[in-house]
Amino acid sequence: MIQLPPGPLMIDIAGTELCQMDRERLCHPLVGGMILFSRNYVAPLQLSRLCGQIHALRTPRLLIAVDHEGGRVQRFREGFTRLPPMRRLGELWDADRDEARSAARGIGFVLASELLARGVDLSFTPVLDLDYDASCVIGDRAFHRDPAAVSELAGELIAGLRRAGMAACGKHFPGHGHVAADSHVAIPVDGRSLEAMADDLEPYRRVALDAVMPAHVIYPLIDSKPAGFSSIWLDKLRDAFSFDGVIFSDDLSMEGASVAGDIVARADAAWHAGCDMLLVCNAPGAVGDLLERWQALPDPLRNRRVQRLLPTQLATKEDPLYQAGLRSIAALSALPT
Repeated sequence: MIQLPPGPLMIDIAGTELCQMDRERLCHPLVGGMILFSRNYVAPLQLSRLCGQIHALRTPRLLIAVDHEGGRVQRFREGFTRLPPMRRLGELWDADRDEARSAARGIGFVLASELLARGVDLSFTPVLDLDYDASCVIGDRAFHRDPAAVSELAGELIAGLRRAGMAACGKHFPGHGHVAADSHVAIPVDGRSLEAMADDLEPYRRVALDAVMPAHVIYPLIDSKPAGFSSIWLDKLRDAFSFDGVIFSDDLSMEGASVAGDIVARADAAWHAGCDMLLVCNAPGAVGDLLERWQALPDPLRNRRVQRLLPTQLATKEDPLYQAGLRSIAALSALPT
């Protein structure tokens, strides 16, 4: 194990175990975290071994993260509880708000406790985008159209995450739900004014978050750059919303990030705009290029922010909230779609 401050990059690997190149890259000074995908998962015990190997590489340990929201976006399925899409909680909210709050808290606990038990530190959840029924990539990942409902349900989900020992990352600031284009394969543009986006911003005012992920969306009436490359947007998040947590870039290999140039230019743009940790996924060549060519001065403040995301406790399935969460999941799954 080597002693090395965490760097600003979060990268991925190709397989279900570490190869020598993976170990070398994960020990590079620019790297501070790793994101897992479905291709990295076979079974719970294999995941535990993989996370244990990653955590043993260096101290402070690398942050291990995953997109594990529920519905379409749940990377680990076999051996994990199948989580419903968050829209189901929104539908329950319309019928019974107290029941929806309780279900959201229980689901958050199940989500976090099952990941933490296998060594995964953070899920990039909750989605705070509003459900305008417009976005092909957000869709039923969103809780609701009403920002008050989104704020309440996300707040309860986060309470469940934290009771299990996991931090929360809200996404995609300042709002991805109003544009149809998918930033994985396109460059979405949202032409609304700041005033017209008031509903989208409301959850970020009301929900206490440990981390935020900006959208690869351009809002030309506010800035010509996507939010994750925009100091205007990220300064607003820090100042107007009094946010002192981690800002993660969305994946810099996505098409929505291409407006900034090559991978080094994208990293520079996100870093100088104010992102604390930069994701580079599904692009091993780009990772190699960054590790060879990119330079970022160490930033102790950003390092401390990232370190706060590491769990300090581990919940168990003996907690009554786990069984309550399972009952809520079963009840939501039984409802007609």
